[in-house]
Amino acid sequence: MKKFLSSLLALSLIAGCIQLSVCAVTAEKERGYIALSTSADTEIAPDIAEISFAVKTSDTKSLQKATAQNKEISDRVYSLLKDMINTSKGDYIKTSDFNAAPVYTYNNNKRNLDKYEVSNRVIVHTKSIDKIGDMIDKAISSGATNVDSLNFSVSNYESQCNSLIGQAATKASTRANIAAKSMNATLDGIRSMDISCSENRSYSMPRMYMAKNMLSAVADSAGEAVPTSISSGAIKVYANINVSYFVK
Repeated sequence: MKKFLSSLLALSLIAGCIQLSVCAVTAEKERGYIALSTSADTEIAPDIAEISFAVKTSDTKSLQKATAQNKEISDRVYSLLKDMINTSKGDYIKTSDFNAAPVYTYNNNKRNLDKYEVSNRVIVHTKSIDKIGDMIDKAISSGATNVDSLNFSVSNYESQCNSLIGQAATKASTRANIAAKSMNATLDGIRSMDISCSENRSYSMPRMYMAKNMLSAVADSAGEAVPTSISSGAIKVYANINVSYFVK
């Protein structure tokens, strides 16, 4: 009999524990909360630019000739641009995406060799924002055939993000406290939080030079070449916080 009563007591305790656990979970799910979104942003003048110049050459008979011509032009552009950057500030220049291949045309389902084409890319990473227009002009006049891209960025992006996240979080806490107080409640911990930081770039892009002789076609009234005008604009950095607080 005693053994039976002990077993019954144990089962009752287990059942009670299970019931309490279910109640606790249910109570947790039914806790009230306040959810809101806040943001903070700022505009920063970019201090880094990355320019990608393409050098393309071709020859109808020889891949070696097209390659040699490309190397000559690429070396000239590389050397000229290297003299315009400041490595002590973190500037650098590199080549990438070298490609050499035959180009074919098709006529009546017959493949015909058209030419051999070679392409190379010279990339400049610089903080000398004021020299970008001059770099583009000199690279084109030295044989670069395209300005493939121009991108601006800021060196202190991470610190700006951290600062903006702090501002957005403070704003969220302030607003949540005001809302809770107006309903005779108080905040009781964070239920969930989602944080993001991103940038929106706004600046004037240069023309994409498609022919190396285009530069000579642009001149002012005095007959002198007009330098390419580049506006770096501003980069808008903004942080968003979606947060919910428990209330009691």
